[in-house]
Amino acid sequence: MIPFDQTWPYEKIGKDFYVQQCPFCHAEQVLLSLKQSEVKDIQTGLKKLLVFPCCYGKIKVIDIDDDYFLAEEKLRNL
Repeated sequence: MIPFDQTWPYEKIGKDFYVQQCPFCHAEQVLLSLKQSEVKDIQTGLKKLLVFPCCYGKIKVIDIDDDYFLAEEKLRNL
């Protein structure tokens, strides 16, 4: 079972990836430096260090689907 507290929603608009809110500083509509080719790499098992440009918070993405990142660390306080 996927641990929900280690997931974070994202959106893809055109070729750009956004999160509605940063899990660290809570900035809104954050543009991520993620490319479609990197998404395919993550889906095949490679990890990706993703740095949020708003506050330089970092997560290590271990999987990704069409709606959510799955990180190694906890992103939500449930």
